[in-house]
Amino acid sequence: MNDCRAIDRRDFLKFTGLSSAGLIFGMRLGAQEESADRLAPDLFVSLEPDGAIHIVAHRSEMGTGIRSVLPMVVADELGARWEDVRIVQATGDAKYGSQNTDGSRSIWRFYDRMLLAGATAGQMLSQAAAARWGVGPETCQRRDSQVIHEPSKRRIAFKELIVEAAALPVPNAENLVYKDPKDRQYIGKGGALVDFKDIVHGKAVFGADIRLPDMLFAVIDRSPVHGGTAQQFDATAAMAVPGVQSVETIAPFKGVHAFQALGGVAVLATHSHAAIQGRNQLQTQWNASPHDGYDTEAYRSALLETASKGGKVVRQKGDYAKAIERLKKHEASYYVPHLLHEPMEPPVATADYRDGQCLIWAPTQNPQAAQSTVAAALGIPPEKVIVRVTLLGGGFGRKSKPDYVAEAAILSKQAGRPVQVLWTREDDIRHDYFHSVAAVRVEAGVDDDGYPQAWRMCTVFPSISSTFAEKVTHASAGEMSMGFNDLPFDIPHLLCENGEALAHVRIGWLRSVANIQHAFAIHSFIDELAVTAGIDPLTYLNRVLGPDRLLDLKAEGADYQNYGGPYATYPVDTARLKAVLNTAAKSAGWGQPMPKGVGHGIAVHRSFLSYIAIALRVRVTDGKVQVEQADVAIDCGLAVHPDRVQSQMEGSVVFGLSLAMMGGVTMSRGQVNESNFHDAPVARMADANMPIRVTILPSQAPPGGVGEPGVPPLAPALCNAIAAATGKRIRSLPITDHDLSQA
Repeated sequence: MNDCRAIDRRDFLKFTGLSSAGLIFGMRLGAQEESADRLAPDLFVSLEPDGAIHIVAHRSEMGTGIRSVLPMVVADELGARWEDVRIVQATGDAKYGSQNTDGSRSIWRFYDRMLLAGATAGQMLSQAAAARWGVGPETCQRRDSQVIHEPSKRRIAFKELIVEAAALPVPNAENLVYKDPKDRQYIGKGGALVDFKDIVHGKAVFGADIRLPDMLFAVIDRSPVHGGTAQQFDATAAMAVPGVQSVETIAPFKGVHAFQALGGVAVLATHSHAAIQGRNQLQTQWNASPHDGYDTEAYRSALLETASKGGKVVRQKGDYAKAIERLKKHEASYYVPHLLHEPMEPPVATADYRDGQCLIWAPTQNPQAAQSTVAAALGIPPEKVIVRVTLLGGGFGRKSKPDYVAEAAILSKQAGRPVQVLWTREDDIRHDYFHSVAAVRVEAGVDDDGYPQAWRMCTVFPSISSTFAEKVTHASAGEMSMGFNDLPFDIPHLLCENGEALAHVRIGWLRSVANIQHAFAIHSFIDELAVTAGIDPLTYLNRVLGPDRLLDLKAEGADYQNYGGPYATYPVDTARLKAVLNTAAKSAGWGQPMPKGVGHGIAVHRSFLSYIAIALRVRVTDGKVQVEQADVAIDCGLAVHPDRVQSQMEGSVVFGLSLAMMGGVTMSRGQVNESNFHDAPVARMADANMPIRVTILPSQAPPGGVGEPGVPPLAPALCNAIAAATGKRIRSLPITDHDLSQA
């Protein structure tokens, strides 16, 4: 069941071993405007004479379970026994539509189409059985890889119906009859993951596990300042290291860097240790870069100043300027530093270039981008690049950017041999696509009861768009739609602005993206207002969220992107926000008296089409912060695999805790000051040693995202809890930068 071999259209039959008696279904996963019932071989579902059922997984597995869950939807609607299912990992190919496994989009984007694939195959099997028995297909059911006729107690295995089913016309989508939800075996209930045993027993194949005959290992010396180029180096000492085979140069990127290889000097060796030692001997000298003067402390001051001045209006209702004149004004500024991905498996890729074709093995979230990036780097057609996706040892958005894959391809062509490029932890930290440094200024005018009637905020950060275009000064509409211009508060006068900022490093998406800084600022500030007014934060937040309603963001001038989901299907719903808020509070025992030095904090946020609230109980002793309890409530619509939802929420708490407590890098003279876990730490077991209680609200709403939405509320909930425990407000991350010993 755990076959991770890559496959494409041409070798599908060969791989499965299907004979002429086999039955193949190909369902379209690509452009949505085309008919979904068209039999284009994009999603393969095959039934074999031996009873095996092959389902192609077109998304990348990095711990979310998506390689199992999407095929599980197919299997459930088909009526397949999970033990009969064999997962086949797809190669990178445009025929699959988007294969980019990020943005928490896999389930909501492909759920319906996976149901369609299962229902199509299942109905043909039911028709074949009904014809054999002389009964109506509507009287037949499918389960345990059998068609069952309950009135007569007859049953027949799928494998025995292949010939008859293959001869039937493919039913139109509009004529399909789907299972009653109560009859489903896996959807909403879960099931075993195909990779679980292999991961636990150390048999799973990750990117660094690939071995090819005659393969070399490569590490690369890259400019410590973004945009720098190699001036000179001496390869003599590097070549003297036993095992080193050659020293190669990679040309610097041209124009905007996008996913291009950064450029530098590579040491190729028969084993990784030799390659690392050889690189240490290069002593490369670098040319000047336009970013040599980049200093994060100075840039922080500049961002905060820009935020205080305002910027381009991205949403507006009422008249803030007039309203604030008659109200008591409160204001605060918040800061989030550059953040790192730091997956446990750093970037790694293996390439084998020969005869104008390149085979790639890589832990990539975006195999199609890897395909196109390699093709451009080598000057060959994309169809000559085959990307085979391994399991990912974490991604968080870093591995959707295939610069490391391009490096492997370039070096393989130069060396004439397979090459595996390895990024050390130091490479990973110093040459990341960093989460954007950000400043957010929030102002509010409150009435005599302490509730806001006017609200203004300005966010300033270098945009991810700078990765793909020159001289980008403002954030994109998508970034503004991440917890900023969709502010759900019931406030009559609202002004949302975006200030100018230029990038000096590579900026990339990190798990939950711009929601990180926006949720931190907004939900910290609303807690400040509650405390200032002497009102319980939960009571205050419920009041500010206002009556149950669907936001009409377009009416207020917001270019709201809604994570790519149709707004009619996924509106911003304050009732769902309040439901998760109050559920998390109840689970946490909100309102109970707290001992000295202990405090509760809470925050609620909608992102990636789901609603999440987190309540934290925090103890501060001698300046040390310890989270004692985390209570999470999520409304993600239909929870297709509840166990995976729970695990993603648990992981989000730990990930968010890591970012808030100790995340961030600093830069001086354009260079990253940190290098490894000793000075760029992540949360360890002792830091996350608390119960995490997750409540999944039952819902029949369409499924939303799960992988990222749990991160944004963590930082404000944590800082609000610290404020409740100590009276000290934290308005900049990481928390370890603040002395709480006297609080």
